[in-house]
Amino acid sequence: MLKASTPLIATFLVYLAGMLLIGYYAWRSTKSFDDYILGGRRLGPAVTALSAGASDMSGWLMMGLPGALYISGLAEAWIAVGLTLGAWLNWRFVAGPLRVYTEHSGNALTLPDYLTHRFRDDSRVLRVLAALVILVFFAVYCASGVVAGARLFESVFGLSYAQAIWWGAAVTIAYTLVGGFLAVSWTDVAQGTLMLFALVLTPVMVVVASGGFDTSLDLVREVDPTRLRWFGAGGAVAVVSALAWGLGYCGQPHILARFMAAESVQSIPRARKIGMAWMILCLVGSLAVGFFGIAYFAAHPEVAAPVEANPERVFITAVEVLFNPWVAGVILSAILAAVMSTLSSQLLVCSSVLSEDFYRGFLRRQASQRELVWVGRASVLLVALVALWLARDPDSRVLGLVSYAWAGFGAAFGPVLVLSLFWGRMTRNGALAGMVVGAVVVIAWKVVAVGLYGSQLYEIVPGFIAATLAIVAVSLLGREPAQSIREGHVQVRQSLRETGY
Repeated sequence: MLKASTPLIATFLVYLAGMLLIGYYAWRSTKSFDDYILGGRRLGPAVTALSAGASDMSGWLMMGLPGALYISGLAEAWIAVGLTLGAWLNWRFVAGPLRVYTEHSGNALTLPDYLTHRFRDDSRVLRVLAALVILVFFAVYCASGVVAGARLFESVFGLSYAQAIWWGAAVTIAYTLVGGFLAVSWTDVAQGTLMLFALVLTPVMVVVASGGFDTSLDLVREVDPTRLRWFGAGGAVAVVSALAWGLGYCGQPHILARFMAAESVQSIPRARKIGMAWMILCLVGSLAVGFFGIAYFAAHPEVAAPVEANPERVFITAVEVLFNPWVAGVILSAILAAVMSTLSSQLLVCSSVLSEDFYRGFLRRQASQRELVWVGRASVLLVALVALWLARDPDSRVLGLVSYAWAGFGAAFGPVLVLSLFWGRMTRNGALAGMVVGAVVVIAWKVVAVGLYGSQLYEIVPGFIAATLAIVAVSLLGREPAQSIREGHVQVRQSLRETGY
């Protein structure tokens, strides 16, 4: 384990101070609740792209995914393929329509707010259900970020896990609480740049230290030739499950919020190009660290103990032994950046749900902008404490927590959102049925099919299919939407066609 040397401490402190400084500046720029939740809808293409990417690629990018490659080899790379395809489809077909539709739907600030206005749900049942789904699954998702941050502080500074979870989350909570959406988005740009640097440089060093590309492949083959196979023991089911990660993109509230906050629909195509280039480079780097880490630690067993104890430390350990403390401090800060960028986005989405959809929606409809901002800040703190409590188990695995929350959001919101954007015949009851069925099937499949019977099929697959069927069936069996709702949908589609969508 790398000692907490002066260079390492210095680089970490500079990085953390920089994030707090951005949070302070964002606080000075936050004038209203709209600013706090969506940044006043004024994010440019580069900020939109890097913020969406950084908020998506959490600690699992540098811990969970390399760990999976280290254990199983190339068979796990299908996750990256599925994510790339899903992200591109999300940028291409969801981002623009959502940006336009939320503005036409009462200038909606949150996903529950959008669904409520889209279907003119005066009963507010849709708002409550959507908000509850977000809070339940984001509690698990936030816990994964806390676990990843704790692993970093535990490994680098030798802290106990109980201490590390608090230190790992403290700065993220601070700048999110103070600066809101602008702080989260601006820090995402810095964090995304740092993540890219780390994921380009580290795999190159791992391959070089292992003796080069061909030697590395030979070493992997000696360790376990099955890790060179694209199809593992799970066969076609495992590949389908890995590719199915891409289905989750259209249902992730923290990513969708970036589309809603873009300065205009015309900026989306440029943001898509930037975002996809960043994402592909980061995913390739993450896969390479995990895969070639097999070769490196086979050739250097004297430093492999931390990785053998927990494969999700493969990136951290490689950086610790391959770089001098100054460079290692910068690169390890990238792991913290990955954790902080996603955790902050998730905290903010939960905060927006509690303040906009519950507090203003039910308790104080006439609440002032200042009051709502402070309620939002209190909500950040509340959700953070819940996430810290859920992350208290030191045996928690980052990728496992992320996969469960990702499936929950993907199945509960993905079909509902996509069909609401493109199908005018969809009804409020159809949306309700889709959310309930998607969430329930994911939970039931995880508990029964996976937990009791050992199914290898990722729970998002049955959840997504069941939710889609429920939406279509309930919508077609019920009354057609009101004329005003249908006309609003036609107007939005016409507006999109005029902008090239």
